[in-house]
Amino acid sequence: MGIDILFIVIAVLAVLAVVATVRIVPQARAYNIERFGRYLRTLNPGLNFIIPGIDRVNTKFDLREQVFSSKPQPVITEDNLVVNIDTVLYYQITQAKAAAYEVANYLAAIDQLTVTTLRNVIGGMDLERALTSREEINTRLRGVLDDATGKWGIRVNRVEIKAIDPPPSIKEAMEKQMRAERDKRAVVLHAEGERQQRILTAEGARQQSILEAQGDQQARILRADGEAQAIERVFQAVHANNADPKLLAYKYLETLPHLANGEGNTFWVIPGELSQAVQNVSRAFSDSTGEAAPAESGEQPAGAAEQGDGEDRQGELTEGRRGTAAEAADHAAEIAAEAVASARQEAQEAAGAGSETVPEPRSRESE
Repeated sequence: MGIDILFIVIAVLAVLAVVATVRIVPQARAYNIERFGRYLRTLNPGLNFIIPGIDRVNTKFDLREQVFSSKPQPVITEDNLVVNIDTVLYYQITQAKAAAYEVANYLAAIDQLTVTTLRNVIGGMDLERALTSREEINTRLRGVLDDATGKWGIRVNRVEIKAIDPPPSIKEAMEKQMRAERDKRAVVLHAEGERQQRILTAEGARQQSILEAQGDQQARILRADGEAQAIERVFQAVHANNADPKLLAYKYLETLPHLANGEGNTFWVIPGELSQAVQNVSRAFSDSTGEAAPAESGEQPAGAAEQGDGEDRQGELTEGRRGTAAEAADHAAEIAAEAVASARQEAQEAAGAGSETVPEPRSRESE
């Protein structure tokens, strides 16, 4: 019975000795081993053996890249403004022995080194440059930290400025400045838009005026060409048919009533040759009736009628109105008389009491 208990105790001690002897190191880890308080070696990932009671694990390190975020640190710029800068540090332990025995607390050392380097770098910049030169600050910080932490067995991969916080008064001033700049750009853009709008509107109006003027010019040219062709045809027709003065006088009398039909005609002067035209028409129809009259009624010949005074010519026109020509002459005389009376009335209304009185030709009824 006592022998069995002894064997059990020996077996348990053997198992404990084996467990204390074996050390399994995970991947990306490093263990520093000390023997009697002195550094012996660094255990690599995998299965490792140590002497229990003599060797012991002093420190354990994670060899993966790690992130260290420092607290915001006050830094004075070149223009004497205090800004709070928050940094983020990416580092990796490359030598476990140096990280354990070269520096007591490598994180605190890196933090203080970052603060001092930031104060040196930011102290030579003004606020505007500090806010816009983050890449330059990161590069200079990384260079200084990498040189200092190399002997500690640490490699600094990246240093990033997470935030740069100026004082509240500076923030307010910067916001006002940015608002003013944006308002200025908005006003400039609005003015530029109005300028372009006015230019385009003026250009459109100019093109419209040019096109309207060209259209009016073409229309006037076409109307003038049409009137010229019409006048030329009338002229050619008159000369081709050899119109005598009698026909021209009749057409003149026929045209006179239309002269007073214009909308803007408030004053109309009766031409002096109107009575002459009436006499020519009357003489023309008197001549045509006088040729047939001597055989029937024994009246004077046409030559004698032309040489008489106004009363004789009016009498001849009255005596010879039995034919078609006489009726046409009377109708022409009535139209002329009406035209003269209408023109005279309009002239008196426009000119008043001082207008020139025009004698009315005597009609058949008055005689």
